Amino acid sequence: MTAFLLNLATLAAISGILASTLNFIVGYAGIFSVAHAVFFGLGAYAGAQVALLLVPDPFLACLAAAAIAGGLSLCLALPALRVRGEYFVAASLGLQMVAATLFAELKPLTGGIGGLVGIPRPEILGTVVPVLPLALAALALILFLTARLQRGAFGRTLQSIRDADSAAEALGKNVNAAKTLAVVFACAGAGVAGALYALHLSFINVESFTLDQSIQIMAMVIIGGTGTLWGPLVGAVMLLSLPAVLSFIPFIPPTEVGAVQQIIYGLAMTLLMIFRPAGLVGDQTKGRSTS
Repeated sequence: MTAFLLNLATLAAISGILASTLNFIVGYAGIFSVAHAVFFGLGAYAGAQVALLLVPDPFLACLAAAAIAGGLSLCLALPALRVRGEYFVAASLGLQMVAATLFAELKPLTGGIGGLVGIPRPEILGTVVPVLPLALAALALILFLTARLQRGAFGRTLQSIRDADSAAEALGKNVNAAKTLAVVFACAGAGVAGALYALHLSFINVESFTLDQSIQIMAMVIIGGTGTLWGPLVGAVMLLSLPAVLSFIPFIPPTEVGAVQQIIYGLAMTLLMIFRPAGLVGDQTKGRSTS
């Protein structure tokens, strides 16, 4: 039971990183991406290759993962600079589909459909360490940076872009630079989450980085509350705990847990949009019609 709870806590911390970083571009910059799992996957494969080919140093794995995911996030930033709204959602969906295919086909780097196995456990100074404290430290750092950026000039620029990017540009804000920096920060954080995920499970394959994963991360943000610091964490813990809770309900067959989970996700999203459109933690005066 202890091992089960530690595993759940570790995955919750990693999911919290993913939800918080996606919230940075969705909630503060108004960039609705459904390709966050792509950068989660890039970080996971980068961290796994560092551990397999070099050393299982978690700091080196996270650094490599952040650099690769952040660097390649320009693939997402470029359409963000040119299109907005539903057009950007469609562009990020295309990126997600292309990346999932490449993950499955680039066998020398990703192991193909079978994935990468036998990823060494993380070691610091020759001692194997659990991933949970590393994930909690990374989550705390990302929350700290998010809070600092949100309260500074950069955060105010992002919020003005979210509300009306044309007006922000007219006021002299560098909209393109702010959008690019926001995307790079969020995707680098997702890469760190991916490296920690690979080191924790010792196995990864493309199934963890598909459109379903991107939608689940988006659901965590929306259910918790976009544009809030703690809302994505609440959403991550709730959605990650749901399968574990369902597995303890005796009248639900184990083979049907996934289907029941999807139904609950859909109902929760629908009811929240009706009764709490700003999410569980968000400001309920926002998101309601004034008519």
